Amino acid sequence: MDRCLELAKRGAGAVAPNPMVGAVLVHHDRIIGEGWHKKFGEAHAEVNCIASVKEEDRALLSQSVLYVSLEPCSHFGKTPPCTDLIIRNKIPTVVIGCRDPFKEVDGKGIEKLKAAGIEVVTGVLEQECKELNKRFFLFHTRQWPYVILKWAQTADGKMAPPTPARGDLADQPQRLLISNEYSNRLVHKWRSEEAALLVGTNTALLDDPELTTRLWPGNSPVRLVIDLNLRLPVSLKLFNGAVKTIVFNTIKKEEKKNLIYYKLEDGKKLLPQLLTALYELNIQSVLVEGGATLLQSFIEDGNWDEARIITNEIVFITNGLDAPVLTNAHKTEEQQLLSDKIEIYKPGKLPAAH
Repeated sequence: MDRCLELAKRGAGAVAPNPMVGAVLVHHDRIIGEGWHKKFGEAHAEVNCIASVKEEDRALLSQSVLYVSLEPCSHFGKTPPCTDLIIRNKIPTVVIGCRDPFKEVDGKGIEKLKAAGIEVVTGVLEQECKELNKRFFLFHTRQWPYVILKWAQTADGKMAPPTPARGDLADQPQRLLISNEYSNRLVHKWRSEEAALLVGTNTALLDDPELTTRLWPGNSPVRLVIDLNLRLPVSLKLFNGAVKTIVFNTIKKEEKKNLIYYKLEDGKKLLPQLLTALYELNIQSVLVEGGATLLQSFIEDGNWDEARIITNEIVFITNGLDAPVLTNAHKTEEQQLLSDKIEIYKPGKLPAAH
């Protein structure tokens, strides 16, 4: 099952909204086949695993054990049911890491295999398998996307120079580059692993970000911007058509090529509307990249699952925009990239040691 998880991770950034899945076929302690889900819409892990078995080992399928990190599907989606393939190849035993929460599967795959006389073992490295696909699991059980907050801050807790007078772009300050080139590349890797990136109106206006994965190989996620009153000029990089962009506003509903205007209800609380809209749009995860007000609103509402903070420990600016204040959180990871300290937090208190 450890090997299944290793294989599954190879699909990161390419299989969403499907989960990452790995599969291994074993005959008498010898691996005869391996596979993983490589790309959304293409063959699942079980299909690739069985297809990888050499011709001279095909006769061993009916005497082998199939290990798979997630319950095999039993419905027709983009591809045929994997359970049918397992049954057709007379594989006698299937060991499953965890059950699939997706309503079209959710136990039905296990039931179908058992009904065909196949021995099914479940719950092997279950927590590790769930953690791998935490975005997928939370999306289908909570019906909201997995929310990651990210920001860079100076050693004295600032994330930008003072904001210019509203609408006075002529007096716009130079953008403050806080994180170093290695951290910037890491951020682009993070981007490639999520379904969407989100910024607020001021960040889009003042920073004019492109929000792509220019510094890392991989897909650029959907760009999301909150622009309730449609103040943003179409000359911004967000509107260059290179990547699908969704503008959340209270003025209009409209769809063009690679540009969607999604209308929210004026007067209603923003974040619950936004997160519900992302569920409806089948966006399983979102990396919130700013600005400070938007990030703080996620923190205060408790609508976040992970926070990633980059602190440049040698840059001080004294006068500037305060970084968000993270509350009700515990640190799970820390690393150093030259001048940058990178900290990962999860909500709530530190879990008690076992």
